Amino acid sequence: MATSEYLRNGKAGERSQTPVLQLPSAPRHAIVGSATVASAVMMATDLLMILIAFGLALALRMVVIARIAPLAGAGPAYWPALIDLFYLGWFALSYILVARRYGLYVPVPAGTGTHDLRVVIQSCLNAGLLLCGLLYMLHDVGISRILIALLVGTATVTLCIRRVVWRYSRYRQYAQGIELRNVMILGTNQLSYALSRHIRDYSRLGYRFVGFVSAYGSPVSAEISPDQILGGVDKVRHLARQHFVDELVIAEFFPTESVIRLVQDARELDLDVRAISGYYGELTTNAPVEYLGIFPLAPVHRREPRVIGLFCKRIVDMVLSLLALILAAPLMLVVAIAIKIESQGPIFYISDRIGKRGRVFPCYKFRTMVDNADKMKKDLTALNERDGVLFKVSNDPRITRLGRILRKYSLDELPQFLNVLRGEMSIVGPRPPIASEVEKYELEHFRRLEVLPGLTGLWQVQARHDPSFARYIALDTAYVENWSFWLDLRILIQTADVVVRGTGA
Repeated sequence: MATSEYLRNGKAGERSQTPVLQLPSAPRHAIVGSATVASAVMMATDLLMILIAFGLALALRMVVIARIAPLAGAGPAYWPALIDLFYLGWFALSYILVARRYGLYVPVPAGTGTHDLRVVIQSCLNAGLLLCGLLYMLHDVGISRILIALLVGTATVTLCIRRVVWRYSRYRQYAQGIELRNVMILGTNQLSYALSRHIRDYSRLGYRFVGFVSAYGSPVSAEISPDQILGGVDKVRHLARQHFVDELVIAEFFPTESVIRLVQDARELDLDVRAISGYYGELTTNAPVEYLGIFPLAPVHRREPRVIGLFCKRIVDMVLSLLALILAAPLMLVVAIAIKIESQGPIFYISDRIGKRGRVFPCYKFRTMVDNADKMKKDLTALNERDGVLFKVSNDPRITRLGRILRKYSLDELPQFLNVLRGEMSIVGPRPPIASEVEKYELEHFRRLEVLPGLTGLWQVQARHDPSFARYIALDTAYVENWSFWLDLRILIQTADVVVRGTGA
């Protein structure tokens, strides 16, 4: 997961010590766990690669037959028979089972890229041997041996390519600070320090080290500087929320009772907990050994995020934003020309906003104010009609005549569909705040930053003109806690009504 870029750069300063927002204590039961979903997605992708390999094998077989048919007679049929499809299914099932046994579908990849390729090749060869064994048992001499050999070879190639592309895309995201998992280490001993150094030195692991959590009376390694210690073990809930922690790694032995309490907190905070392998055998019975780089870990608790729902939400965002940009292109061109004619300055207003987990991104809008609007804001502070960190002035003198029309019908936000397409925003979600607003957040306010910001949201359609900052936070938090596709659909319908009636200003 992307980390809090804003907090990491120290822009937000020290936060209030207000106790962390208490979440409902009842555990959420998932019908299908996130690990199962992730494995199913990888399996489905591999099945697609095997189907592609089968098509390639058929095409290559046609080429081979075309060359040898004049010498060997008519030869077998070009198109696959029903029995060919049966054997294809057996080969695909064999590969999935063997690959799963070799650990290719674990939620946290343990091996390097070279290890993955070796295991893929080994799995393909084993699946090919199982297919040959089935042919021998059934005494089927009518199946094309050329097709079998080509299937195993092309499947090996396509599956290896899939793994390489997947890893390369993940590495590119990690280099950009995207999809990194924030890791907090519980312990301050030498092993804890070595683990932190390993995470920082190998960015391709997909982790970012946040800091250490210490236990009272526990010795601190000389290599660990005081500023790397975030707090004591009693502050885990507070620190996990403040730093958008995805995973807590226990690298120093703590009493089992304390770890059980940590797991209870982690269940409420959607936090993964892993411990150095061998520490808590009674809590990790039959749990597989996983690796964070070279360090063996045992999972103590796994969170269950809404993987399927979030994946579908992203697909919908991409389709709708692309469609909106295509359909609105003529209108956006007219608006751009009108802005350029009416007043001096750029067509677009680009400001740094704080997105999911504190990641800073450039937010695009059509310019609706005079060119030096940001400098004039200080002079209008006394006229602010909102409380808390929000800023709103009726009849703002900085807004141009065209800008009032654009704001009334929310046309100034059309360029933000580009942010949605880039994955920096969603169509529905809390609005992205600016840095000066986040600087004034209390700890419980950071809950609204745990999802992608949106073009529209619950606050925009229910309380856009309400000056209360508490209502603003309450509605955004309610959206994060109770998100569903039906809620997004309802917000979109209400947004359309707001745009048509021109009450968006």
